[in-house]
Parts: sequence; structure tokens; C-alpha cells
Amino acid sequence: MLALAAVALSAPVTAGAQEASIVDVVEVNGRIDPVVADFIRRAITRADESKAEVLVIQLDSPGVLIGRSDFARLVEEIRVSPVPVAVWVGPTGATASGATVAMLAGAGIAGMAPGTKVAGLGPGEALSRGLVASTDPTLGEFVVGLDGKDVGGKVLRTARVVPEGELLRRQQAGQVRFAKLGLTERLLHLTADPSVAYLLLVIGLLLIVFEFFTAGVGVAGVTGAVSLILSAYGLAVLPTNPIGLALIVIGIFGYSVDVQAGAPRVWTGIGVASLAIGSWRLFPGDLAVPWLVILLVSAGAALFMLSGMTAMLRARFSTPTIGREAIIGEMGEASTGIDPEGMVDLRGGKWRARTNRATPIPAGERVRVVAIDGLLLEVEPETGGAKDAGH
Repeated sequence: MLALAAVALSAPVTAGAQEASIVDVVEVNGRIDPVVADFIRRAITRADESKAEVLVIQLDSPGVLIGRSDFARLVEEIRVSPVPVAVWVGPTGATASGATVAMLAGAGIAGMAPGTKVAGLGPGEALSRGLVASTDPTLGEFVVGLDGKDVGGKVLRTARVVPEGELLRRQQAGQVRFAKLGLTERLLHLTADPSVAYLLLVIGLLLIVFEFFTAGVGVAGVTGAVSLILSAYGLAVLPTNPIGLALIVIGIFGYSVDVQAGAPRVWTGIGVASLAIGSWRLFPGDLAVPWLVILLVSAGAALFMLSGMTAMLRARFSTPTIGREAIIGEMGEASTGIDPEGMVDLRGGKWRARTNRATPIPAGERVRVVAIDGLLLEVEPETGGAKDAGH
């Protein structure tokens, strides 16, 4: 946050200028999504309730992620706000693109920092076209420059004059209150970035698959679920292509099929192609995930599924002295109901299992391993099942 330090300006301002009471400053970074729109509305209400002199929106936004009618209402609320609203595009490197330019028009006064862009225009062109009224290097200078401006019939008092030798110096006057999105709001706003939403989606799916092949519900499963929940907000706000989303899910499923089979086969090829195409088609136009991100995520997913997952499963199902076949015939206990699939306790660990009979096996009942199908143990009840472990 830029400090609103004293700004030295030799200006013909009288020493009797009144001191402003409150100047509210809110930061708006990234695309305008529902979280940011609500944040701006709350800022207007707060400024009105506290009788603030002016509400300043520090803007750096490449576009809008809410509907046209919703955004039009937001701009209208800015325009008719009981507290004058000023917009400053900054700091250097910031931009106001697409529909966000309407916020500058709705505000009582707008300015920009050098090195920023408004509707793709630099300060000189933006000034000549009337998109902004001033060019101010810092937020502090923009606020001080608002002093004496008539906005909606109200003359703003945002600076006071102090003597400095034989000159007069203007400096920011009154209390300045800064506001940012809360932690939860920032987290949700972050997921509205296409690359972040995409990354969370893939990570969530991979961790859920990992948990599926392991016993019980652990850290991986919880982390995967949280990642999917967070990505759901971004996918809901962004213009997500259902076909792209479906292809990503199919891609992870394809990897999973061959992980269970124990070796890369046709489904691995389907997984690679589906994940890449789905990633490319997930969001349209300028919201599309960058190819570098897609390449890194796709490579990471392939490495995780074909190397990490297979190594984990190989370690689980084999030891230097005991092979998977040695499990057949051993007795365990159903830790959950098996109907037709569930979990069993065997060799001090939990294993995914299914019954090879039509009769469900309740939790706590002793079971016998009769076969292994991929990563699943086929079991039967201790009583009433076949006695020959090799059948």
C-alpha cells in the first residue's frame, strides 16, 4: 500500500483551507467478480455512514466477471453514491481494461499514474480523450489533488496548507482509512483467476484419485476436497466450458484406469490427450489458461500418476520377501461394511476390498482373501465361504 505521506507542492492555496474529516481508500485488484463487487458496495455504505469526505478506489483490473446488468448496477451505485467517489488507476503498471473503464466514467473524478493504461491508452491519450482528469505518480498526490474539486456539487477538502519557509505546502488532511478484502474474500477472489482455478481443479482431482487408491481418508483426501471446493467458486464465476471441464475429468480418469492396471496403456494416451485438450478449452478467449501453465500442469500430472502413484502402489502390494499372491488365503477383519466394496484390516493396514458373493459382509466380521483383482482384495466371510484358499 502506498503511504499517504505529505506532498510538497507550491500552490496558491490559502492557509484557511478546511481540514477534511475522513478519506476512505479501497484497493481493487484483479477482475471484478461478485466478491469485489460486494466489497465496493460495502465501502460505499461505510463511507456514507461515517460521513467520509470522499471514497477513493485504487483500481488495477483487466476486466469484469459479473453479468452486464450486475456491473451496470454497480457503476450506477458509484455514480449516485451519497459520498463522492474518485478512481485512481495505479500504481505504475496497473491497468483498467474492458468494462472496468465504465467505473472511471461513473466516478465523480478519475486519475491515473504514469506507466498505467486505461482502455489500452497511456496517460497522454487518456487525458486528451477525457477518460481521466489528472496524472498523479502516487496515491497520496492524487488524494491531495482532489482538494478544491467540485464533485456532484460538493467541494472536496482533502488537503491542508502549512507554511514551509516562504512557500506554502499542501499535505493530506484528516484521517485516511484503508480497506482491503478480508482473508476469506481474498482467497475466493484469487480462485477467480483462470490459472489458479485450473490448477486447483487438477490438484484436487489428482489428490482424490490418490486417496481412492489408499486406505481410509487422510490428508490427501481432505486437501483434495478443499482444492475442489475452492476451484468450484472460480469455475462458477468464470465462463467455464463444460466440454473442457469434462475432458479434464476424463483425462484424470484415463490415467487412473492404467494406474490400476499397473502399466501405461491405451487409457494413458487418452488421459494425456483429454487433459491437454480440456485444459486448452476450459476458458475462452483472453481468459484461456496460458500454454506454459498447461504444459507444466500436464507434465506434473503425468509424473504424479505414472511415477509417484505406481511407486506407491508397488510398495504397498509387494515387499522383498512377500508377493501379492501371499495375501491370498489370509484372514482379516472388515473395518467397514462391504457391500459390495469396503475396507478390511489386514497385516496391520487397511485395504480396499470387495465381496465375491452377493451377500454383504458387515463391519467387524472376519473375512478371508480369496483373490486379488488389480488393487482390490476379493474377500468372503470366514464362515460360509470356501475353505480352500486357492480356489
